[in-house]
Amino acid sequence: MSEIRKHYFLPEYCIIAEERAKRPSDFVGAAEGSEGSEGSQESSFESCVFCGGNEEKTPPATAVYKNGEVFADSGEKRVRNWDFRCFPNLYPALSPAPPPPGFQGKDPEVLPGFGFHEVIVESPLHGKKLEDFSDNEISGLMNVYKDRVCHYTAHEKIRYVSLFKNSGKNAGASQDHPHSQLIALPVCPQVLERELKAIREVKECPYCAIIEKEKVSPRLIHENSKFMAFAPYYSIGPFEIWVLPKKHISFLGDFSPELLFALGEILRVILRNYAKVLGNLPYNYMFYQLFETPEYHLNLRLVPRLSTAAGFELNTGIYINTVSPEKAASYLRGDE
Repeated sequence: MSEIRKHYFLPEYCIIAEERAKRPSDFVGAAEGSEGSEGSQESSFESCVFCGGNEEKTPPATAVYKNGEVFADSGEKRVRNWDFRCFPNLYPALSPAPPPPGFQGKDPEVLPGFGFHEVIVESPLHGKKLEDFSDNEISGLMNVYKDRVCHYTAHEKIRYVSLFKNSGKNAGASQDHPHSQLIALPVCPQVLERELKAIREVKECPYCAIIEKEKVSPRLIHENSKFMAFAPYYSIGPFEIWVLPKKHISFLGDFSPELLFALGEILRVILRNYAKVLGNLPYNYMFYQLFETPEYHLNLRLVPRLSTAAGFELNTGIYINTVSPEKAASYLRGDE
């Protein structure tokens, strides 16, 4: 019989439909098209604007990470032989440009589309995947994440920085080359406001309580000295994973080098496990964090794009999950 499961601390629900359960092999055909799946660096170089050597094909970089130092493009001059490269999105959702004259008078409920939209290219090599990164590469990327988030949260008008990765066309990626994105907003998203309200209504951090619950549950997938990864009891889709720091911390800007390395290590393990079980799947991962809000507990969520929200989900906000988190964790641990 199916189960209706409640979120850990929010009035939200999902349906775990075991009778409709699928094995990982049932998803493999639908899991094609994540980044790096087609061609090599050589075959894709001419058409891919993110590849090393094609720097003139993107807007000038705001930050270029090379051999442990940070540079920026200057005018027509481009920094070459980089490790990570960050530049404004060519088609931004938000822009730092001032609004046109008279904009504010149109509608008091409308805010100018102020903000920043940045692309973080994770490697100059077209076919490079995060699960294949070396220790230095994965910890370097986590340091770039921290640095860029801090750069934008320092802006007086920014209230939230959304840091995320879309991998594969079905996950929203328009470029095959490995990259992440961030969008810096002048407002705090409703999902974070709702969580923060619930957190402030209880004495202890709900996420710290989740750690205590899930570290001894059949949903635990992997842990290291600083983080744990598990399939959440409330899972809105097959093979969803949450990653939580074991120590209460709210913001990437407060991460030490040791924490950044441990974060990269556990993320790499998860992506390798995904690849082993589900093949070349499209997925998203998103950081949930708040700066200057110590009550919040940072978390990273990974969602493979293996199902589609249909009428019921859109009508109710209740998602039907055909793979229980307990079964998903078992597959990802390699038990089956």
